[in-house]
Amino acid sequence: MDFRGLPKIELHLHLDCSLSFQVASRIDPTLDRSKYRRNFIGPVRCHDLADYLTRAEHGIRLMQTPQQLEWVTLDLMDQLRAENVLYAEIRFAPLLHTRKGMEPGEVVAVVNRALEKGIAATGVEARLILCTLRHFNGQESMQSVRLVEQFPGTHVVGFDIAGDEAGYPVDEHIPAFQYAREKGILCTAHAGEARGADSVWEVLRSFTPQRIGHGVRCSEDPGLVSHLKSEKIHLEICPTSNLQTNMYEKLAGHPVNALYQQGLSIGINTDGRTISDVTLTEEYHKLNATFNWQKAHLLQCNLNALEAAFVGKEIKAKIKERLLEGYR
Repeated sequence: MDFRGLPKIELHLHLDCSLSFQVASRIDPTLDRSKYRRNFIGPVRCHDLADYLTRAEHGIRLMQTPQQLEWVTLDLMDQLRAENVLYAEIRFAPLLHTRKGMEPGEVVAVVNRALEKGIAATGVEARLILCTLRHFNGQESMQSVRLVEQFPGTHVVGFDIAGDEAGYPVDEHIPAFQYAREKGILCTAHAGEARGADSVWEVLRSFTPQRIGHGVRCSEDPGLVSHLKSEKIHLEICPTSNLQTNMYEKLAGHPVNALYQQGLSIGINTDGRTISDVTLTEEYHKLNATFNWQKAHLLQCNLNALEAAFVGKEIKAKIKERLLEGYR
């Protein structure tokens, strides 16, 4: 089956974890392929999520000027076009890109402009989600969510919390999500990745997001699975990343297929294309080989993702038409 040629939707994609060798070596000419593999790509099995996240620093270091941010954004758009992604939501934490004096608002403006350029050049429709991180304090979280508000009518469409879920509680970040709710800002939140079903419940109660990043450990609590299904809360599932962060031994033991069979709204994503050394095409191949997923499974996941996307009905309708056409 030609998985590469199938049209795709991707909602869970980290900008700073997806630098290709081409763009990384363009920014840092001293980088050779072996050093790139050693620093930017995680091992097949990390100790845990915190270990996995240490790899992101190498990308963040190369994303500290307007030129660097533009190159990295355009590079990712080229990667998406290469495997027929119709629509993507790209996320990053603006506060991580201020080391060389850029203001957070300037960081967002630069990436937003670069994305505009990338959309025109590739034909891939894309939007931005701004992240706070678990280890940030309440003030930094509030600063991050207010950045979303500062870019109305642009490609900035939502707010997220990422980072070491097991290492930091939610308390500091509750006011930022409350603010998002009051202002009508759409939210997703990482949960059920480094911690179990209790973490998903905690995030749902504390943040009330429209979607959950990962969320697969909901499978440990049938009541939570029922809740997610009845509330139509979409799970942004990243199978390879979940194996890499040591959540499951093998893909056969991953709950993605069970959650699909139970009728939850799930989509398939790469998370960090570089750290996990994976494309969506490869994710599809793995699901086909392990669970015998066919085009119908993949189409349903893409339709779920599109339905849960943070864009308006008109854009969704156009993309849906192209999606269905590509699966005929």
